[in-house]
Amino acid sequence: MTVKALYPGTFDPPTNGHVDLIMRGARLFSHLTVAVLNNPGKNPLFNVEERVEMLREVTSSLDNVSVATFNGLMVEFARREGASAVLRGIRAISDYEYEFQMALMNRRLAPEIETVFLQPAGRYSFISSRMLKEVFSFGGEVTGLVPPNVLKRLRARMNNG
Repeated sequence: MTVKALYPGTFDPPTNGHVDLIMRGARLFSHLTVAVLNNPGKNPLFNVEERVEMLREVTSSLDNVSVATFNGLMVEFARREGASAVLRGIRAISDYEYEFQMALMNRRLAPEIETVFLQPAGRYSFISSRMLKEVFSFGGEVTGLVPPNVLKRLRARMNNG
């Protein structure tokens, strides 16, 4: 049975928690599309093209993973991609409350698409892109929390920006 899944998010920047879920999702599904939300209203540190490039670099060894961008409703993009599942990560109870509401709305909009929740590995369970950017902007050490290619871009962005 072929099961295509979508892993949507802003990924600004991609963290090792994201990579953990991508690698595990690649084992669970026939194909996993990492779907980068193009939402300039969130005032991202990296533009959508940079985020896609970083994700393609970290997933290049995974034959059944692709990276794409989308605007608008995620379930409409999932339908266009032929996905029957959506992968979402949950780090804490606060994530669950938000994700549960989102899953119920998505089920109403697209009952044929199932939401699958995974918890990241414990060592990544506290990482969020927002918190990581804040810590990094104040000079905090984030080595080991993001892939090396992302750390390199973070350092370049902070040195130039």
